[in-house]
Formats: sequence, structure tokens, C-alpha cells
Amino acid sequence: MSSMTESFDYIVVGGGTAGCVIAARLSEDDGSRVLLVEAGVARTSAAEAAPPAWPTLLQTSANWGDVTVPQRATGTRIPIANGRALGGGSAINAMNYVRGHRTSYDTWAKTGLTAWGFEGLLPYFMRSESTVGRDPALRGTGGPLRVGPPCSPHPVVAVMLEAAAESGYPLAVDISGGAEEGFGWSDLNIVDGKRQSAADAYLAPAMARRNLTVVTEALVHRLRISGGRCTGVEYSTGNGTVSVGCAGEVVLAAGSIGSPQLLMLSGVGPTRHLRQTGVDVVVDLPGVGENLHDHPMSDVVYRATRRVPAGLNNHGEAFGLVRSRPGLDGPDLQILFLDVPGHIPDADTPEMGQGYTIAVAPMLPRSRGTVRLASADPGVRPLVDPNYFSEDRDLEAVVRGLRLAREIGEAHALGGWRETEAQPGPKVTSDAELRQYVLKTLTTYNHPVGTCRMGVDPQAVVDDKLRARGVEGLRVADASVIPSIPSANTNATVCAIAERAAELLQH
Repeated sequence: MSSMTESFDYIVVGGGTAGCVIAARLSEDDGSRVLLVEAGVARTSAAEAAPPAWPTLLQTSANWGDVTVPQRATGTRIPIANGRALGGGSAINAMNYVRGHRTSYDTWAKTGLTAWGFEGLLPYFMRSESTVGRDPALRGTGGPLRVGPPCSPHPVVAVMLEAAAESGYPLAVDISGGAEEGFGWSDLNIVDGKRQSAADAYLAPAMARRNLTVVTEALVHRLRISGGRCTGVEYSTGNGTVSVGCAGEVVLAAGSIGSPQLLMLSGVGPTRHLRQTGVDVVVDLPGVGENLHDHPMSDVVYRATRRVPAGLNNHGEAFGLVRSRPGLDGPDLQILFLDVPGHIPDADTPEMGQGYTIAVAPMLPRSRGTVRLASADPGVRPLVDPNYFSEDRDLEAVVRGLRLAREIGEAHALGGWRETEAQPGPKVTSDAELRQYVLKTLTTYNHPVGTCRMGVDPQAVVDDKLRARGVEGLRVADASVIPSIPSANTNATVCAIAERAAELLQH
């Protein structure tokens, strides 16, 4: 039985990275009543705070546990992490807080989103962070998130950086800032040895505000839309179903899987698909659930000559941004240095403490997939199809990246650590063999974006002010609005989008 409760000025659906930023910023105005609704719990476990333990969080209820449909390129189903707790992805991710290279945001501006290039986003990147010893014209110094390079950096990662320099790559001063190419120490969301999620940095200081209501363990069923306007949401808790009104705007911040799912459950999406699923069509918006893309990942794993000490940070403390081939406008590969032996265990994978990894991810993939409803029941997870490697250029870029990773891995600087290449293995040498290896070991970097794409064309789901097309009083502000994925882990970009969204809502 649904019961109508009070009305709010703003309702934020999803307490992930974007939702925490937006709810905290909107509630700074004590004249605005703000409701934040999150499906997960307020706090997951003690492991959430411990940086090296982050991989264990993916096996808990703090992760939605989504798995892709079988991928055409591989025939396999790929687990894809998706935060389900206050803080969302920032509560379970690997804590790299990095911007993509400026060229990847300037691509957005070239599509007509003139305010969303790197310079347009820079004030919002800066607003989110507090850094020390960085260029103050590029990096923030007073934001909620305290970010910086690793304390107690891992010795094998330090040597991998030496190997990159030996291989001819520049060492960047601030590789996380978005203005450089080369290799360097990553900025991390680790403060005093503990994870700092968006919930820690933004939401926790705001929780005492009387105008902010936070409801956790609440599954949103649908957006209420009447007369072309979003007027509230319906959600369920252990105590039943609740209908909440909104006098101002509803902000959908449920992520690249949850946001298109909720739009479609509410009748906003591709007409044919909604009818096939048994959902009444409210607004025909064919772009909803389209344009899903993600960073796949592949590894070069080495067996070590001696014990690799346990890392104190996030296992991936340094990375490089490089170009897979000449003539590109900007870097299209991330090369990540890991103090652990790989992502895909098999018979050739060294035990923990006996190996290390140079991982490769194509940063600007061309492959595109979809999110579709599996059912009109909000409790049924949607069908997620990133369609990895449907564009052969993505596979070609990874193969080139593996060759670059091997070049670094074979450098003299690593001679004291390197015993043998465990994966793909020294017998895997041709392009065809490397392609086969990439497909066999496909995994994801867990950066899905794009399913409620921002744009100026008819296929776009939101406009450049993040307003949903065809529905007044509704905005989308999370990774789903990203038109094309930046050349980085996505959390910092989502924070910047959310900071801008809060400003747009308040003006």
C-alpha cells in the first residue's frame, strides 16, 4: 500500500558519488528541503575504509553484482561493479582520483556542448578537491575531497616508473591533472590511511542539517510524471511503499545502469522496447539506454624473483597516459602499474605476493552497447550489454598497448624484480595470438558511462543543462550523461559533473 508523505524542494535519486555531491551542495541553502534516496546501506563494512581491501568489497552487498549479457566478441558474461551504498562507486572503487586528458573533454565541446570542454569543466574539478603542492591554476585547494599521491608508495611500482622512463616515456609532474601525457603517481582518495568516499567528504558533514533527509535501503520503483512534469518518486523500504512529492526538481543520479532503468520503468525511453516490456509509454525518448560504453582491460603479468610486499594503498598507485599510435589528437591508452598479479586468475597466474602487473586499458573505446529492461519489475536487474570489442579498433589499441607494456616490463630497471612473463607468456608473440589472449581474458575497468547521453541532437537524453528531454522538473546528473568516456577512471569526472549540476539547479 502506497502512502503519500511530505513534499520536498529537491529529490535526489541515488546516493552514489553524484548523489552525495548534489544533496550536500543543495542542502547548503537552508531554505531548500532536500531528500536523498539510496537503495544500499549507509555504511558497508570496516573493509570499506581499508584501501588494500577494496577488491573484497566487490563480493559484498555494497556491489549490485551486475553481470553483462553474453558478449558477442567473447561469448562470456563479464561481472561489472556498481556501488550500492552511500558513496556508490566511491565507496567500493580502487580510489584513483584522476582527470582524463583535456583532449577527451574537448571532444564533448566539439559535439556542440560548448560549455563542457576541459576549460569549462575545470572550475568544477577544482571545486571538488583539495590538493597540496600542485599548480593552483589547475588544481583545487579548498574542496571537500583531499586527494594526493600515495603515502608509502610501493617499491615495485616505483621501479616500474623507472622502467617507463628508461623506455623513453616522460615522467609527468601531475599525471592526474589532465594536462600532461606520460607516467606518474596517481592521486588517490586516501586520507590518513583510509578511504575517503564522496559520502565521507560531502555527505557526512551535511547530515546534521535539518533540511536534509537521507533514506537508505530504499528501492525507487519509478518517477511520478504527470502533465509532462516529474512530480515526485515512489520507493519501497521494509515498511512498505512510499510516494514522495517534489515541488522543485527531481535529480536522477542512479548511475549508468540505474538511471536509464528508472527512466524506462517510468515510461521514458524507446517506445517499442517499453511496450515489449509491458511499460506504459509516457515519453518516447529513444536514446535512453543507448550509448553504453566502458573501459575494458588486459594484463601483462610477471612472476617476481622475490617476495612482492603487501601494498598499503590501492594496488594501482601509478599509471601512464600514452598514444597507441602517432597522429592521434591525444592519449588513448592507460598503462596501470599494479603491485598484485593480475585480474584473471588461471593456472599461469602467480600467487599473491609472487608477481606484479602492467595493465592496459583503451581509454577512448568506439564500441557501444545498451541497457535494457529485463522486466517491468523494479527489483529485477536490467540487461547490460557493453558490446565490448564490437569495434575492431578497440582491440587493435589493446594489442598495441600490450606491446608497450611488455617494452616497459622488459626494461633493465625491473631486472631485479622480473623472473618471467606469466601472462600472456613469452610464446604469445603475434598480433593474432595477442588478440586471442585479450578476448580470452576480457575484464572491465568498471567505468560504464553514456546511457543518458548529454547532447544537442535529437538522440540525446539530456541537454547541456542536464534537463531530461520531454519531462519538466527532471535532470540527470551522473556518469550516464557522459557523451564519450574520458581518458581516465571516471570518479573525478562524475564529481565535476555533479558540482556543475548543483550550480545549475540553484540558478
